[in-house]
Amino acid sequence: MKTDTLSDKNSQILRRRLPPLGALRCFEAAARLESFTQAGAALHLTHGAISRAVRALEEDLGTALFERRSHRVFLTPAGAELLHSVTQALDLIENTASRLRAPDPEAPLVLSCEPTLLMRWLIPRLPAFQAAHPEISIQLLAGGGPFSFNAGIDLAIRRNDFAWSDETQAHWLFDEAIGPVCRPDKQADWTPSPNGQPTLAEHAPRLHSATRPQAWEQWLQQRQLPATPPLQEQVFEHFYFSLQAAVAGLGLAIAPWQLVRDDLAGGLLCAPFDFVADGSAYYLLSTQAISDASAAGHLLRWLREQALG
Repeated sequence: MKTDTLSDKNSQILRRRLPPLGALRCFEAAARLESFTQAGAALHLTHGAISRAVRALEEDLGTALFERRSHRVFLTPAGAELLHSVTQALDLIENTASRLRAPDPEAPLVLSCEPTLLMRWLIPRLPAFQAAHPEISIQLLAGGGPFSFNAGIDLAIRRNDFAWSDETQAHWLFDEAIGPVCRPDKQADWTPSPNGQPTLAEHAPRLHSATRPQAWEQWLQQRQLPATPPLQEQVFEHFYFSLQAAVAGLGLAIAPWQLVRDDLAGGLLCAPFDFVADGSAYYLLSTQAISDASAAGHLLRWLREQALG
């Protein structure tokens, strides 16, 4: 028999003496971010609240958990040991809670996708998927780079230009292939072919994207062409702006084939140098393995089919 009487040897109170759980949450955030201020911002608390919580935890344990230096904090050996245990415990709770949350069978599949890929590749093709699978509802979110599945995202399409966690399941979609594109009526002037092979004219305006600032440099290296500075160039805040500028005839833009294939087919753009693989690839990311019969499985298969062209 188990009781909560302090004098009883089976009392749950005596058998489980935990540190303050709220303080442990503040400690984990401060240790992970190495800053009380950033931990407070992440947990929507003040710097003082984080500091008091950590101090209470240190008093409860009777040992220092952090060394405070300037505006940063560093774990002591005792703090590192505690962080290891707290991280394992939080991961276990999170994984268990994720398994126990029964998804609504009618809830939409929330898919995050990089904005330019979403606009120029996925959305134009999505009606075909909806026609083939009317029972599957998809909610689209525009987003690039790192993200959290805890934010309500079920799946994400990302290029492997950043590191994701070991727990993330990555399902290959297609390899990236890039090349300069421009309006067909600009091709002869900007990429003349005196010997049957296109050359990059020095006066040809180059269009850059702030989100892929090294795109031209990488392409020139892959094609073993000299990195001669152009006479004209222009930088756009987003990738899709630079591609739209190429359609408008403002210059040559480095573009992935998947993002301009519709414009190429429609004659809005041409690719004088064709496309070359840049070593990166796009993946469909999920928290768990995807079964063929699931909604995510149908979407994965369809995405791969679309990538083939």
